[in-house]
Amino acid sequence: MSATLQHIMLLSASTKINMEAVLDRLIDWGIDAGKNIIGAILIFIIGRFIIKQINRLVSKILRKRKLEVSVETFLKSLLSILLNLVLAFAIISKLGIETTSIAALLASAGVAVGMALSGNLSNFAGGLIILVFKPFKVGDYIDTETADVSGTVKEIQIFHTVLATLDNKIIYVPNGVLSSSAITNYSKQNMRRAEWIIGIEYGEDVDKVKGVLEELIEADTRILKDPAPLVALKALSASSVDIVVRAWAKSEDYWSVYFDMNKKIYDTFNRKGIGFPFPQLTVHQAKD
Repeated sequence: MSATLQHIMLLSASTKINMEAVLDRLIDWGIDAGKNIIGAILIFIIGRFIIKQINRLVSKILRKRKLEVSVETFLKSLLSILLNLVLAFAIISKLGIETTSIAALLASAGVAVGMALSGNLSNFAGGLIILVFKPFKVGDYIDTETADVSGTVKEIQIFHTVLATLDNKIIYVPNGVLSSSAITNYSKQNMRRAEWIIGIEYGEDVDKVKGVLEELIEADTRILKDPAPLVALKALSASSVDIVVRAWAKSEDYWSVYFDMNKKIYDTFNRKGIGFPFPQLTVHQAKD
């Protein structure tokens, strides 16, 4: 009976020692994990601060080099993504997770991810093409037929170009679409040609009408003298004699010149008694 009691006491002591060892290991693991978590938090805070400082420094350097705004925004966006990826790997490594296994996993999944993100990869490549060949830049007003959108370029990001429409809507257009479609850039040249087709009634004095139009053009200082404006008889249409007016203006003055000239032509023609035609149809009645 005493031997059995002694055996039980030995087992109890052994179990107590094992529990203490497990408890010590748990405490050590908790301390190590706590250190890693605190270290990861510190890395995150310090890393974010360093990233902000690097972004500010890079912004100053890019401004001093006087790069285009489109190139500047693209490089800043790319740099920010790369720095945040480095920070994420540093935090993961501090937490004790093997980054090599993560890298291997990412590499093995690269093909699948590439297939899933093929559109984004084409958009990234499209952004590089836009920056290299510069079909447009920030501040240009563009129109693209494929995407059926038009607006002023606000930003050229890694995957998208941000456009502001005339009614102040913001549109994000994929760079892949812009790099592979026909684009009309209204701001590429420093001047544009405006054209008006004015219909007058049959029987009006064409030379008189041309003289009135030339006076209106001469009076508008926004219309350039070189290239010289053109006023000519364009066509004898079914219900009107069509006069074409072509004049050049600076790109930033194009729309104001166009709309102002429409009003001036209408007011001047009415004042001088020059008639605007209406669609007419002559009906011949057959005799019995």
